[in-house]
Amino acid sequence: MEDSSMGGALVPTVKACEHLPASATETASEEPDKDIMCPICMQIIKDAFLTACGHSFCYICILTHLRIKSDCPCCAHSLTTDLIFPNFLLDKWLKNALASRMAKTASPFEQLRRGLHQGCEMSIKELDGLLSLLEDKKRKMEQQESETSMEIMLGFLHCLKKQKFQELNEIEADLQYIKEDITVVERRRLELCSWEQESSIKLKMLAPGDQQQHSNGIVCSTQHVQAPMSCNDLLNKRSDVKAQAISKALQLNNDYGSSSDMQCMTTPGVASLARKRRVHSQFNHLQECYLQKRRNWYRQEERGANTMNIGYNPGLEEFQSVLTSFTQYSRMRVIAELRHGDLFHSANVVSSIEFDRDDELFATAGVSRCIKVFEFSSVVNEPADVHCPIVEISTRSKLSCLSWNKYTKTHIASSDYEGIVTVWDVTTRQSVMEYEEHEKRAWSVDFSSIDPSMLVSGSDDCKVKIWCSKQEESVLNIDMKANICSVKYNPGSSFFVAVGSADHHIHYYDLRNISQPLHVFSGHRKAVSYVKFLSNNELASASTDSTLRLWDVKENLPLCTYRGHMNEKNFVGLAVNNEYIACGSETNEVFVYHKAISKPMAWHRFDTSDLGENDDNTGSYFISAVCWKRDSPMLLTANSQGTIKVLLLAA
Repeated sequence: MEDSSMGGALVPTVKACEHLPASATETASEEPDKDIMCPICMQIIKDAFLTACGHSFCYICILTHLRIKSDCPCCAHSLTTDLIFPNFLLDKWLKNALASRMAKTASPFEQLRRGLHQGCEMSIKELDGLLSLLEDKKRKMEQQESETSMEIMLGFLHCLKKQKFQELNEIEADLQYIKEDITVVERRRLELCSWEQESSIKLKMLAPGDQQQHSNGIVCSTQHVQAPMSCNDLLNKRSDVKAQAISKALQLNNDYGSSSDMQCMTTPGVASLARKRRVHSQFNHLQECYLQKRRNWYRQEERGANTMNIGYNPGLEEFQSVLTSFTQYSRMRVIAELRHGDLFHSANVVSSIEFDRDDELFATAGVSRCIKVFEFSSVVNEPADVHCPIVEISTRSKLSCLSWNKYTKTHIASSDYEGIVTVWDVTTRQSVMEYEEHEKRAWSVDFSSIDPSMLVSGSDDCKVKIWCSKQEESVLNIDMKANICSVKYNPGSSFFVAVGSADHHIHYYDLRNISQPLHVFSGHRKAVSYVKFLSNNELASASTDSTLRLWDVKENLPLCTYRGHMNEKNFVGLAVNNEYIACGSETNEVFVYHKAISKPMAWHRFDTSDLGENDDNTGSYFISAVCWKRDSPMLLTANSQGTIKVLLLAA
């Protein structure tokens, strides 16, 4: 999983003539005469001295030369310090030439400053005129500067006004949604209360033992209809009852402490209060989710026939589903635990844990070179210190991934560190088929949900291979440029495959045309370690950049980014279950996200107290595999210590 893209193109070298300094480019067009350049330093002569042989040099240059040699640098005639003389004429000419050149290139201000500095004679009248010109120039420059500043300020204010008007329009539209939804929800609530009142009246009319009702049922019914309790009164009464129940529960909590037993004794009112607290704790994220869904549906209505929806808006329906499922759970509790291997053996990492077709069995595999199959009901219902697997299959190499066949209950596929993909029969404990085309470690394997004879694998050899259980050779081969970390079939098709790669991208292929991917999803900053489908159109991905991401593979859009766990180098597992996404963390914790909310809704930390306080590896344990029980709040989790837990989402 290491990023192998370190080697890049060489930095282009810059040719010497391409980027000359400004001064050099200026002198390039006006190169000084070689006769006035010192032959030693190749610069304009400074403090010119003439030799007996007729050559001129800088005084410092020729003096330094004669300390080393006793000849002329130009003609090699014998020369000493006694035979060099000041060249006054050349010095004067050079100074005049330099002053003339500086006068030509100097700015008017520099010329004026130099003239005044040299004592240039000027009358008071001329000086007053010059000052007047300078004041006018200053005033014009200040005016231009002010106009430019005002223009910039005006542009900024116009942009700000436009932005704020857009925000105001958006807020007004949001407020309109909220008002409409409040009206709809209150109407629905009153309808429920009215229905509840009518049901209560009918129950009272049919209650046994009330002789007056049986003898004069019509009169009784009339009395009830003539003086019913209003829905608002009923709501107020129910609120008072809830408030009393909450008050009593909180008083008991204060008297006896907040123990786990007290949590089990919570009333519906207390449970409702806890759910409201969850709403307030994630209010900003829920608000964003609500507004996004309402805006999306409003745009769809605008593109449609502008039909008015009298009842629940579909966006509101979606958000109510999110709100219900998100606030339903807040924690995870352990309902079963088992040890996968020897406590004192280092090879305990569980790389993969998967349920079978009917969620009756689950299999584990890892670096222990063994596939173990357990019966889920016995693990959950039968308390035991050590749960024994019902099937154990030994393998030649460490295992990286498992995948049960979605039709043949007894078949399970594995990928291993030698690059071998094997299909096993768990009843006979024998391999049904072995595929050995991968040249390096195979990280992932997956059976197709639609065609049970097809499976896909990905490897460190940068190849994705499609296999058929009816033949030994691969059916298709996709060559990629980076290591393959994860592969997954779309659950609704045998043609679409998602590939998580070390190049930080998810490649989505249509196997009918593998020349290029159908989509490439970009956003992760490190290797993509897992890909899993929540539905036919929703794909979740995990990366070692400590994020999960959700994608729409139909519309080629990113939907959400999840942060809260830590994952920088290890495979920590990824599992999806309709509304929920679970993953591990390198903090030895399991995190559960709702697919519509970017922050974790629940988490559980594996306890390492049984290892002892002196264990040096306590801080290095991490979650290594997770798997949901289909359509259930139960989650199988395993860590690098070899511990497997069955967790249940709880309120």
